[in-house]
Amino acid sequence: MIPIIVFFLLICLGVVGYLVFKNININQANETYRQMQTTIAATDTTGSGTTTAESATTAVQTTQNPSDVAPRVENPIDFQQMMAINPDVYAWISIPDTNVDYPVAQSAEYDNFYLDHNIYKEYSFPGTIYSQSCNSKDWSDRVTLLYGHNMLDGSMFATLHQFRDADFFNSHPYFYIYTQNRKLTYEIVTAFDYDDKHIMNSYNFKDDKVFQEWIDEAKHPKDLYANVRESTKLDLNSKFVVLSTCQNGGDGRYLIQGVMIKDEPTKLAETTTEISENG
Repeated sequence: MIPIIVFFLLICLGVVGYLVFKNININQANETYRQMQTTIAATDTTGSGTTTAESATTAVQTTQNPSDVAPRVENPIDFQQMMAINPDVYAWISIPDTNVDYPVAQSAEYDNFYLDHNIYKEYSFPGTIYSQSCNSKDWSDRVTLLYGHNMLDGSMFATLHQFRDADFFNSHPYFYIYTQNRKLTYEIVTAFDYDDKHIMNSYNFKDDKVFQEWIDEAKHPKDLYANVRESTKLDLNSKFVVLSTCQNGGDGRYLIQGVMIKDEPTKLAETTTEISENG
C-alpha cells in the first residue's frame, strides 16, 4: 500500500506544481501586457487621459460618415519600439469597454507559434493575439482571421463574450486596428457561435461565389442566439476581420466579425521611419 500512496502523492504534487507554474506564467504574461499598454501604447496622446480604445471611440464619433475623406489622425502606438522588440508584431487591436488592447503578431516560421508565446518569443500560456501566414499583413484580404485565448481571468479574447449580450453588442459597434501608418475602423456585423473548422482552409475567398456565401452567412449566421447588425452594408469589396476564441464550454469557436468602414492615415507615419507592413 505504501508504494501506491507514494505514487499518488507524487501525482498530486506534480499536478499542484503544474497549476502553480501555470498561474505564475499567466500572472507574468498579464503584467507584461499591462506594462506594454502603458509604454508602447501611448494612452494619452491628446492630454485628456483617455485610453487607446476611448480615444478611438471619440475619433469615430466625430466622423460618423465613413465615406468622408479623413485627415491624418493620431496613432497612439509606438510601433518603432514594439517592432524593435519583435518584428513579427505588426499591428495593435483595441475594442472599447473590453480587455482587448493588445499587439498582433504573425510568425513566419510556425503558424501557431504565438498560441503559447508572448511577443518576446518566450513561452507564455496566454500567448499573443495572432494571425497565420495564410493572411497578408496589410489587411487587404477579404477575410483576415485573428486568434486569441479565452482566458479565465478575462485577458486576451475572453471579453469578446460580452458581445453575447444584445445591449452590449448594440452599444459597441466598432473595433480598431492600428498599424505603423494607418488606423482601421471596423464595424461589428455579427457575434455568433461557430463550429471548429479552420475557416481559412475551408473557404476560397478569392472566388466571388464563395465570398458572397460568406457575406450572406454574416447577415444570417446559423446560430439562434447570434447578434447581427442588420444596417451594415456588405458587398464583394468588403474586407472582414474575424476575431476567434474558444467557447465558454464545449467545442467550436465564438466569432466576432467586423467589416472595414474606414482606413485613415496616421500622423505618426510622417515622423517615424517607414517599416514595410509585409515584413
